[in-house]
Amino acid sequence: MMHRRFFSLDTQWNVVHVPEKPNGFGVLVLGDKDHFVESSTSLWIQHGGRSQLLQYLQDEGYTVFYSNLYGRHWGSPKANRLAKQLYHLVMKQEILNKRIHILAEGMGALLAMQLMEGGETFIRSVALLNPCIDLHTHASHEKQNKFFYKQFTRDMTLAYDVERKQVAKMIAQYPTCEQLTSTLPVKIWTTANEVTHYPLIHSKQYEQHRLSLQSPISLSLYLMEKKYLFERSLLQFYKLNEKVL
Repeated sequence: MMHRRFFSLDTQWNVVHVPEKPNGFGVLVLGDKDHFVESSTSLWIQHGGRSQLLQYLQDEGYTVFYSNLYGRHWGSPKANRLAKQLYHLVMKQEILNKRIHILAEGMGALLAMQLMEGGETFIRSVALLNPCIDLHTHASHEKQNKFFYKQFTRDMTLAYDVERKQVAKMIAQYPTCEQLTSTLPVKIWTTANEVTHYPLIHSKQYEQHRLSLQSPISLSLYLMEKKYLFERSLLQFYKLNEKVL
């Protein structure tokens, strides 16, 4: 039985999964819109595919940790701060290499990009799953459906503590894909038929941008029914970026 430690940080529940035989490397998970952590459980414990991936990473010796991050944060400053606080706390409590891997899904990619752009030296590599990389692109597509855009703007008001009329201004201030400058190792897995974040648009846009920075990334397509069966490919990517401690 793997050890799980739940704790509260700034009113948000967090969990650290410690493997039986740690390999000394940590993985910070940044989840999508449906991500959650409660006092004794989480989406990654309850969901079959994610639980399988979590077990695989622990079997390989990785210490996996993540936070509720205020729910649908959409890359908000408070979620960014909490992610950093969580990292520093885990580094104090666990014996781990200071440079960690990130696994970001959907909306979580917005935070991953912020951490990369912030010049954080603790990031070793970033794996993205169906990522939402550009908030401008996402908002533009959500506007095509009044129901989804209404929900999106409601999420933004809560995440950024602003009134609804200020949401457009908040998005305008958010960095576009073309403004990203980090050249940290990144690999993307995306599905051609996923429509939540139109990942092919986000991922292809980012792939082309990284080429312009002369720092190419790897982009892989996979079938939706095999969404969480890419463990070996993910492990190879992480191992590749562990050669330099």
